[in-house]
Amino acid sequence: MAGRWEGTTVINRPIEEVFAFLADGKNDPTFSPRVQDIDKSTDGPPGVGTVYVSTVRDAGLKTKRENEITEFVPPTRLRWSERSQNLVTNPRGGYDLAPEGADATRLTMWGELVGHGAGKLVAPLALRSARKGAGDLLASIKRTIETPAS
Repeated sequence: MAGRWEGTTVINRPIEEVFAFLADGKNDPTFSPRVQDIDKSTDGPPGVGTVYVSTVRDAGLKTKRENEITEFVPPTRLRWSERSQNLVTNPRGGYDLAPEGADATRLTMWGELVGHGAGKLVAPLALRSARKGAGDLLASIKRTIETPAS
């Protein structure tokens, strides 16, 4: 078992707008350089049971990831679980959102990393990298949501 990483930022947008953006996993490549491509493999709008399949680049390696939304409570809580079988997985993760003043949102993002097989050896390094990079990822989410679409 590796452990948990998390980070928090304040986004200058209303909570409903932030939740809607984050709930649509197809937005992930706009703020996460590690997500090479992503598709929703289930029908309908995002909600419990929605599955996103992505290609992710970590440490120079491309892997396929499959994540399912397991909890969907607009506009305050979103949880997912990685269903794919990789050396290091994120079996539980989520976004917690809270209003911050009149038109801003406090976002806390977290995840739990677990190593499988030989991945148990690299999971502590992946966790250290996730903890170190959480601030940059949240800053990218903040910039993306706050920047008006052209």
